[in-house]
Amino acid sequence: MNRKYLYGLFPLLGTVFGLWYIFTATCDGIYTDYVRLVNSYLPDVWNPAKFFVPDVLTRIPVNYLGRILNVSLFGYNIMFDRVLGVLALGLSGLALGSYCSRRKVSLGWFGALMIVLFSLNKWEMLTNGSGWAHFLSFACFYYHYEVMDRVWSGQEKKYDRIKLLLLPFFTTLLVAGPYCAIYSVTVIIACGFMFLLKNGDSRKGWGLSGLCTLIPLLLYLWSNAYAVEDHAAPATVPLLVQLKDTPGFFVRFFVKSFSSMVIEGEQAENIFRTNVPFLILGFLVILLYLFALWANLRYRLYEKTILPVMLIVSGGLNHVLILLSRWIFLKENYGLSSRYALQFQSGILGILLTFALLSKQWKRKGKPFLRIAACGACVLFLAGNCYSTYSEIKKAPYRRESFEEKAVLALNFETVTDDELRGNFEYRPSLPDSGAKVRSALTILKENGYSVFRSDYKR
Repeated sequence: MNRKYLYGLFPLLGTVFGLWYIFTATCDGIYTDYVRLVNSYLPDVWNPAKFFVPDVLTRIPVNYLGRILNVSLFGYNIMFDRVLGVLALGLSGLALGSYCSRRKVSLGWFGALMIVLFSLNKWEMLTNGSGWAHFLSFACFYYHYEVMDRVWSGQEKKYDRIKLLLLPFFTTLLVAGPYCAIYSVTVIIACGFMFLLKNGDSRKGWGLSGLCTLIPLLLYLWSNAYAVEDHAAPATVPLLVQLKDTPGFFVRFFVKSFSSMVIEGEQAENIFRTNVPFLILGFLVILLYLFALWANLRYRLYEKTILPVMLIVSGGLNHVLILLSRWIFLKENYGLSSRYALQFQSGILGILLTFALLSKQWKRKGKPFLRIAACGACVLFLAGNCYSTYSEIKKAPYRRESFEEKAVLALNFETVTDDELRGNFEYRPSLPDSGAKVRSALTILKENGYSVFRSDYKR
């Protein structure tokens, strides 16, 4: 087989694995965020009044198209959304495969990247189909980074420079939603960096590309200003006050979040009984971030390829963002959640790519310590992610059983109490109207024959 095709085969196999997982671990039926979505948008998914709202960009416009297709073609089957999420994850793999094929990354290192990318450390995002657009947004991010890298390294294709101007508008305004913040900042920093290093027309091009990234970001922030925050968070004081009172909480939150990229949070909590292992792993991953950044600078890798350092910066900034946005829940393990693996893994992919691209150079120059450190980092991430995936595969039948129980309860929702609905559907259980909201959503589904109330529904 042509070596080039293997860079497409690995993502395909990862996608097939992801599809197998969601059909093994889940079934149709709403829960958690879907309760809000059903109450807000169904049954009239074509209603323009629900689309043309001031904060439409925060609601991720591509979701409207997804709901229209789901309702029109599949009777609002939640599995449709989950499949879209896995397919979008496969697109991320193809974007990285295109980069690795062009940069001639060895198949061994590329395989390691794919194991991390398709790891089930992100099981919560995979099983909750409402986040499918987030998988698509990261595919757009990686593709944009790849196009930037082609232009930067002198390997551009036809229309790449036009893509650099258009991709930020498409990605930020239609797909990314709240994920656009770190993506936009990363691209703007990279464009500024390349603007300083280049001259002439090329310099102007990077300046224009940065501007075309800033404009949609500002439009998103304008739309976000109209959004109404609805967090049931226990924090009642400002960030600086809480930081002054409990500085150790913020340090532990931040450091422990890095450990989740070695062993997924739920698995780690079952293994580790104290903070010490979390902190050791977290500090180790932070050191690997710093090591990879140092290697990019020391060996001037950024002069040849900008994508690895962009991924590293993106991953690190996402850890900062989660700390700043989620400290309000006052749970230092909150950053370990599987739902953030999609954001955090960008940094790990950047670290591995850095080592993959420099390993041959280190071998030629006789740098055994650096090669050993790089291989050790690869083994660490692979071992942790493989263990997380293995553990999640074992849990898959039990997760499906839980979803099936929700489906049965949904079919009989009229005979159960609001308290039972609140306790089983995971929709803001701390709020007194949780059960009523679940009942309202299930009523809409039943009246319209959607989801588990379809005539052709099979468990």
